[in-house]
Amino acid sequence: MQLHPFPKIAIETKTTTAQSKQLDLSQPQIMGILNVTPDSFSDGGKFNSVENALAHCEQMLQQGATIIDIGGESTRPNASPVTEDEECSRVVPVVEAIRQQFGEELWLSIDTSSPKVIEQAVQAGADIWNDVRALTRTGAPQMAAKLDIPVVLMHMRGEPTTMNAKASYQNVLQEVIAELKQRINCAQQAGIKSSNIIIDPGFGFAKNYDHHKTLLNQLSELHQLQLPILFGISRKRFLGEVLNRTDLPAFSEHQATDRDGVGMAAALLAFQQGASIVRTHNVGLTMQGLALWQQLNS
Repeated sequence: MQLHPFPKIAIETKTTTAQSKQLDLSQPQIMGILNVTPDSFSDGGKFNSVENALAHCEQMLQQGATIIDIGGESTRPNASPVTEDEECSRVVPVVEAIRQQFGEELWLSIDTSSPKVIEQAVQAGADIWNDVRALTRTGAPQMAAKLDIPVVLMHMRGEPTTMNAKASYQNVLQEVIAELKQRINCAQQAGIKSSNIIIDPGFGFAKNYDHHKTLLNQLSELHQLQLPILFGISRKRFLGEVLNRTDLPAFSEHQATDRDGVGMAAALLAFQQGASIVRTHNVGLTMQGLALWQQLNS
């Protein structure tokens, strides 16, 4: 496995008071997951009130998160879609409350594919557009260019209801890179600045066990795209499959949270290969592993 340095770049945006702020991606950054949904895979219904969302956000910040990723629509396999109005009603009040309570310096990411949702969320104080569909919805590239904010382009095929049937590749690494290039080109043609683009290989989306192993082993190959990498494997099915393939009786029947240990190990492999951002449900555990890794490499 290749040890790859972090890119010497930062992402930048303006706050609601028109002040500029930067996030240094030459240092590892932790993105804490805040699902304000009733049906997300591992935490649906836990944080879909403003009060619970604020409490969980505070906990993740205390544990070391520098970005909070707020999602109002589940993208787990076979998840039911929600209307844009419903997604806005879940996300926007939480953005407003977090921004009011924790100030302008905190980075807020919105996990959505909807131009309407991201526009309203940015007006409420959001900073980053994290799109699992890589701006493929009508008007999405134009909206990202208009808002002039950092955007995460994730690799996926199909929709959550169809993606598992599309997990067929001759060479998963080459095809993921090629398909990300297509989305990057579309974004740039719409007027999105290269300095605003982050890529995500899409662990858990249209990929099987062997595809995940290949991508995790060769994550550093994505640096040929010369863009910062977001790594999101937290509590994904692949980690459960890893546990199920062990000879440890304790993992014969496991909960999603039991995947956090192996997920932390995967995050460290990603950091070792130069991933700039790790997206995780368990910020505390990920930070513990990162602390050890940083001490060993200091």
